[in-house]
Amino acid sequence: MSPKPIDTDHLARQTGGDLALERELLALFAQQCAKHLRTIHASADPQARIDAAHTLKGAARAIGAWQVAEAADLIETSIAATDSRRTETAMDALALAAAEARAVISRFDCAA
Repeated sequence: MSPKPIDTDHLARQTGGDLALERELLALFAQQCAKHLRTIHASADPQARIDAAHTLKGAARAIGAWQVAEAADLIETSIAATDSRRTETAMDALALAAAEARAVISRFDCAA
């Protein structure tokens, strides 16, 4: 069984069980995720891509999006090592993990 896209137990520990704060953090993560994915996929600047992957990794860890964090970490290290094959594999993994995390987030009432 694969891990959940968002570890809601971790998120609850991070927020002290404050549901409004959970919704706020998830909404912020969804926005950050979209922004950093654009940079990772479209920027011609390797350092900008590394920085975006690093920032996304930290944001993902904060909410318990472990698969996003793992893929972002792999992107960060593979771009730094100029390993284009590993980077492409990691980008595929990140796209999938981010889509799954955002699907979970969309089921939360993040507008409240």
